[in-house]
Amino acid sequence: MPAHTAKARAGANIALVKYWGKRDARLNLPAAGSISITLSGLETNTRLHALHEGADTDELVVNGQCLPVDRVGAVLDLTRKLAGGGPFFRVDSDNNFPTGAGLASSASGFAALVTAADQVLGLGLSKSRLSELARRGSGSAARSIFGGFVEMKPGNIDDGRDAVAEPLANCEHWPLKVVVAITATEAKSVSSTDGMNRTMQTSPYYPTWVATVAADLELARRAILERDFELLADVSESSALKMHASALAASPGLLYWNPATLACMHAVRELRAVGCGVFFTVDAGPQVKAVCLPGACAQVADRLADIPGVARILICGLGPGAEVVV
Repeated sequence: MPAHTAKARAGANIALVKYWGKRDARLNLPAAGSISITLSGLETNTRLHALHEGADTDELVVNGQCLPVDRVGAVLDLTRKLAGGGPFFRVDSDNNFPTGAGLASSASGFAALVTAADQVLGLGLSKSRLSELARRGSGSAARSIFGGFVEMKPGNIDDGRDAVAEPLANCEHWPLKVVVAITATEAKSVSSTDGMNRTMQTSPYYPTWVATVAADLELARRAILERDFELLADVSESSALKMHASALAASPGLLYWNPATLACMHAVRELRAVGCGVFFTVDAGPQVKAVCLPGACAQVADRLADIPGVARILICGLGPGAEVVV
């Protein structure tokens, strides 16, 4: 039977082969696939509470702040449609990391949202179906439904039924660490969605970027399954830099980095050059994620913490997928 409340948690994920661009903006269908890792320690906890019968809209509170319901309400409408109806909800969502600052808070947020909605409405949906629903809120959220290493399929069907994420390898397969250098805590001035749209519409590099993704996916998939760190490092850094190159070439150009971002990237390159098992990736924001072998984690964290402009260091492992919590 459906309940009146439900709570779910989901971890943020970072893409090693990047997602940047859509083949259908309305349905959030990606132009190409992506591969990511789901993180422990960077989490969203979301609680849904059914409102009284007279309510005529959902309510959204994120980290104690009331926000427009917008995409959250649209995704909840999809779940209510599957249930044949249902109440409006108050959505209380809390992130334990900076929101809207390039740390995939929308990914963990929408993954937690659909997981809680599935529970409260008694739908019993498969992980694949939850991935599809999460994608409607945020393209990267489809990946946070699963833990460990995850591959997002771009799909071919117009309605997006096959544009879902799939598990590639679990956390225990290769327990990498991620050192996150927080170089800014405020929300970024251009959202990922707006940045993607601008890149697609104006960047001369965008078609070439999309054309290179399939080869990167093949290399990253092999690197993960064979636990080939050097290969994964090469393809991941290349994918991140190509994504940002396409964004830099947009009109006007998108510059998500700050001086500390660049300093961290150089520091990671220097560490790797002397044999430290680490590489960087950067999403649509100024934060640097240094993916490293477990034995390199302390050295990497100490080096990045010393860089001027780095406000905070977070250390994460690979984490589980979205789940209902009591």
